[in-house]
Amino acid sequence: MLKPTDNDDKAQQILAQDILVTSATMIGVCAAIIGLVKIVETQKGSSNVDEYTALVLLLFLVSSLTSYLSIRDSTRKTFRARLELVSDVLFLAGLITMSLVALFFAYEII
Repeated sequence: MLKPTDNDDKAQQILAQDILVTSATMIGVCAAIIGLVKIVETQKGSSNVDEYTALVLLLFLVSSLTSYLSIRDSTRKTFRARLELVSDVLFLAGLITMSLVALFFAYEII
């Protein structure tokens, strides 16, 4: 089995930092979408886009929290690697879910 080197650890930490920053940005995007949908709902009628976007916001929130914890925990490498994996998976799930919400909204499915 290959042992991780210092370069691998640094690369993982940089990736975790990138996920943290991007997840935080996506939380802001989700919040803006929710606010805009609430404004439009008063004129156009009800939709579920804001509820689905709130769920996506939660995915990005947990992704950013696990990324932050993986950056802060430098002593337990196995735990840190698990946190990084969870952060990666949740971030990708958030991106996919956000894309699906946008697609369904564009075609007026939701």
